[in-house]
Amino acid sequence: MNLLSDRILNMATSATLAMAAKARELRGEGKDIIGLSLGEPDFDTPDFIKDAAIQAINENYNAYTPVDGYAELKAAIITKFKRDNHLEYTPNQIVVSTGAKQCLANIAGVMLNEGDEVILPCPYWVSYADIVKLFDGVPVEVKTSIDTDFKMTAAQLEAAITPKTKMIWFSSPCNPSGSIYSEEELRSLADVLLKYPGIYVVSDEIYEHINYVGGHASMAQFDDMFDRTITVNGVSKAFAMTGWRIGYIGAPEKIARACNKLQGQITSGANCIAQRAVITALIEPPSRVQYMVDQFKVRRDLILNLLNEIEGFQANTPEGAFYVFPNVSYYFGKTLRGKTINSASDLSLYLLEEALVATVSGESFGNPECIRISYAASQEQIIEALKRIKDALTS
Repeated sequence: MNLLSDRILNMATSATLAMAAKARELRGEGKDIIGLSLGEPDFDTPDFIKDAAIQAINENYNAYTPVDGYAELKAAIITKFKRDNHLEYTPNQIVVSTGAKQCLANIAGVMLNEGDEVILPCPYWVSYADIVKLFDGVPVEVKTSIDTDFKMTAAQLEAAITPKTKMIWFSSPCNPSGSIYSEEELRSLADVLLKYPGIYVVSDEIYEHINYVGGHASMAQFDDMFDRTITVNGVSKAFAMTGWRIGYIGAPEKIARACNKLQGQITSGANCIAQRAVITALIEPPSRVQYMVDQFKVRRDLILNLLNEIEGFQANTPEGAFYVFPNVSYYFGKTLRGKTINSASDLSLYLLEEALVATVSGESFGNPECIRISYAASQEQIIEALKRIKDALTS
């Protein structure tokens, strides 16, 4: 009899966290590693948010919080959804969790039964597939490519639907491709889903404000999809609050109440001080963090120009988030410094060992021809990292 459950033995380790751990290990050995693997802004949390947290500490917020979040925070989330997305939610449709990742786990836990299929347009965020499998669902990958800006078409969606299809999960802006679904593209997907009323949508909008083209669209904005969409968001990315661990959902009330029930048996309410700070973060206009978005756009343009100088890297132009996702299959089958590259994982490991730059293989995102490179780093680090990559690949 195994000591550990089949569930945990069959679960993959998060590729992004595994690469970050490997990079830390090499740093511990004295190597000068540039980490471009994690999706973590290098900015400090804005002072106006930190001040709100300090105020909460001074006001002695230290007790257990309501499982689904403080009433004042839920009110701020409702205001944010109405202001930014034109979505009308009630307090019973909001659940605050310990990060958007817990939101996703809650959703899977309350909606999936064994054998239920979840459509995942590729590339998808690394944890989607394993969260689905953890709750006995079946991930169904829909392959996309750089030619379609890594976005799933209505025809592809319809072809992937079976009698077992329960949900579709996607992010826009997308981690890892930076692609953004336009209102027209979402409408075309919604038109397909109207023929299948039992299929629900998880719209992961954690990168909503890191948008270089404007005009963020939400699947729930369509009246005929509102009651079939769970909108997931949080403060980690746009507000540089990754370690504060606050995510939230707007969902049909039955689903929200089920998430509240599950969370009540797993973690209960999220951190009290972080929740108070997030109230301030959300009621302020998004313009308060526009300076970070402006800098990310500068970095995006910089890294794309540098990638264009490297033979064999083919990248789309990300419209949001802070990643590039180049196709690197040009190097498959080649031998570099005595090491044969047969996959994106091989190349990512080669770049870590030879260029001392941490990236993430696209295999874990559902696109094995690509690697993900984060540009949530300083311009100096980006320039040095891309120089090292170019040298490692041209020597």
